[in-house]
Amino acid sequence: MYLAEVKAWDIVKKQYRYKLKSYFGVFTSLIVIQLLAILFSFNGTGSGSGSSNSLQYDFYYYTSDIILIFMMIWAFITAIIITTRAYRYDDFSLVTNRTISQVSNILFLLTASIFAGITVYLSTHLFQILAFYFKDNYSIIVDSLTVTEFVMGMITSILYIFLFACAGYLVGILIQLHKGFLLIIPTVLFGGLILDGIGGDPRFFVNITMFFGEETSFILFFCKIALVSSMLLLASLGISNRMEVRK
Repeated sequence: MYLAEVKAWDIVKKQYRYKLKSYFGVFTSLIVIQLLAILFSFNGTGSGSGSSNSLQYDFYYYTSDIILIFMMIWAFITAIIITTRAYRYDDFSLVTNRTISQVSNILFLLTASIFAGITVYLSTHLFQILAFYFKDNYSIIVDSLTVTEFVMGMITSILYIFLFACAGYLVGILIQLHKGFLLIIPTVLFGGLILDGIGGDPRFFVNITMFFGEETSFILFFCKIALVSSMLLLASLGISNRMEVRK
């Protein structure tokens, strides 16, 4: 027995703290992308018009949909990036194994998703204020949310972002396993879109969207996200264990 026993969880925490500091550029890019998303959202996410007697009016919807989409894409790409060789080699600055490295990566992605989900809601209020002051608006109506609705909306954003992070992480692991997936995965995705378009009845991607987006029960929605995310992460862990420690 060694005099100083090394616990796996202690190493995970050290790697997690190390990655929070060394991957600071991830959070910087998040802020830049959110500012870009606000710019794209400045004209509103929906619009309409109407008239009453001699009065004609236009109205615009300002929501966080575009910002959330940008954040999901950001999470997907970020997860792929941290699986690359350069980032994997950073783990060897500490005593580690594949499992510990993967767990610390997952904790980092979860933290980044939480931060992104919170800032999505904060940035929504920011661009609504900017739209009010810089656009030719005569009035603005803001939906009032209860504390429960506000918290549930924020958690929903976090879950969506983390789901895309898990999907990106699996894609990154597959690409690191074999470079052929760099061609196979885009081919499958774009091929599915083309086939749906040719058939005139898109099903595959629409069904995936409906599986999450049309769920009315928050508990069931949470369970769906948790189940799919867990499956993606377990697949990533299983595949990574077949990879060499250094390549």
